[in-house]
Amino acid sequence: MAGLVKPKKRCWQETNLEYFGSDTERQVKKSSAMTEKAWKGCGEKVELKIWRIVKFKVEDWPTEDYGKFFEGDSYIILNTYKKDPSSEELDHDVHFYIGKYSTQDEYGTAAYKTVELDTYLDDKPIQHREVMEHESDLFKSYFKAISKMKGGAETGFRHVEPKKYTPRLLHVFGDRKKTNIKEVKFKKDYLNDGDVFLIDLGLQIFQWNGEKSSKEERWAAGGEVSKLRSDRGGKPTVEVLDDCKVDEIPDVLLEVFPDEGQPGTKRSKFCKKSDETDAGYEKVLFRLSDASSEMTFTEVARGSISKSQLDSSDVFILDSGKHCYVWVGRNASPDEKKNGLSYAHNYLVKSASPLQPVTVIGEGQETKGFYAAFN
Repeated sequence: MAGLVKPKKRCWQETNLEYFGSDTERQVKKSSAMTEKAWKGCGEKVELKIWRIVKFKVEDWPTEDYGKFFEGDSYIILNTYKKDPSSEELDHDVHFYIGKYSTQDEYGTAAYKTVELDTYLDDKPIQHREVMEHESDLFKSYFKAISKMKGGAETGFRHVEPKKYTPRLLHVFGDRKKTNIKEVKFKKDYLNDGDVFLIDLGLQIFQWNGEKSSKEERWAAGGEVSKLRSDRGGKPTVEVLDDCKVDEIPDVLLEVFPDEGQPGTKRSKFCKKSDETDAGYEKVLFRLSDASSEMTFTEVARGSISKSQLDSSDVFILDSGKHCYVWVGRNASPDEKKNGLSYAHNYLVKSASPLQPVTVIGEGQETKGFYAAFN
């Protein structure tokens, strides 16, 4: 599989999962899964594991960086847990996570490696596709805060010399349930009164606490500052600016920012609530079947859909506009089972709501969210 040149600022959804569901993916068998060193010992105890895809290989993501992700990369996340705390049986959710500017090579590899990990764990995990900025509630529940950084596999957290550090502006926002940390353009017009911002200059860090920012945002920002100082051997100095207003920016910051924009005029799109969706979005249900000796993908119903339209002999894809579900009937063929996620992904790329999370669930594994998606 030849490497592709990474396009500049090309969003992942411009292409499909070329390799996922292809002959390459179908060749992922239990034997090859057992030879993947990254999977050794995983899924044997309650824990969260994260890997990053680098040049078609699965590499461990440092535990101290869990919750931090680069826009240019793709990741695999395995959560092993117990549905019944009194039981010894383990359950799994496995996610492949697509960075905003991840290439097709990267997320294609993450996708079929996710299938490989599923095979390694005897097909027990529930599979999910996640897209940066549109993460599912389940995915977000794994982390106290999620940080999204510019760059990709060649960028490091610890190996940058602070004296040569490129200035960054980190936007800290959220609510009591979840706080996000997002790197935005280094311009003062991103600053606002309602959130917290970190002006990271390498050896000097300013924490801007907007006068209307929450204690959760300030606490998360303080934790991020502590991590940054630790990563750089404690060398950076820190100055906390409390109750800041965009029309009263301290002179020390005016000297830092190179642009002449007016602060507070550029509201980051990342503040958008995760539950926002088009109220007029029409739900649609598709059937994936190879009963005719050819794989067919046909629409079953639109607008008004019900659970009675599901058939155990096939795979069905339900697009609710907020969350897409791939339902695998217990009597579905092997090809139908393996192609459900790729068909859902490739369909969504061209749909009106391409960024929503995708969850693959087998018959008998249905969740409350799945049932709630029906009329």
